[in-house]
Amino acid sequence: MTTPSHQGAALGLPEDGPGAVAPLGRRAVALLVDWALCQLIAMSFFGMEWGQVSGAGAFVPLGLLLLANLLLVPTIGTTVGHRLLGLRVVAVDGDGTQPPGLVHAAYRAVLLCLFVPALIMDADTRGLHDKAARSVVVRTR
Repeated sequence: MTTPSHQGAALGLPEDGPGAVAPLGRRAVALLVDWALCQLIAMSFFGMEWGQVSGAGAFVPLGLLLLANLLLVPTIGTTVGHRLLGLRVVAVDGDGTQPPGLVHAAYRAVLLCLFVPALIMDADTRGLHDKAARSVVVRTR
């Protein structure tokens, strides 16, 4: 059994540059950007307070994060945070340029919102949410 030379080698991705596996730090910052936007939307439209952790309203930002991922990932392959940080979600099946389909994107979104599956990663730093969706987050620049 041989060890892949770089992250994404087993998936046929380049070592560096566009199309390479996105660095973990950039992916984390993209998620934080998306979360902050969901918090701001919840505050603006649903009267939630920043950082509210009690009551049913506390789940509004999480619902917005789920909705954003369900709408944006299967259609354009990127969330706002991904776009700002030069990232894109692509299906590992196919040519590596298409986003995952709706069903796979739904698996990914639900598992991402559960948070813990995203923390369990393989050698390519793909979380369980990406493995279940047969997707990978790659660099666009």
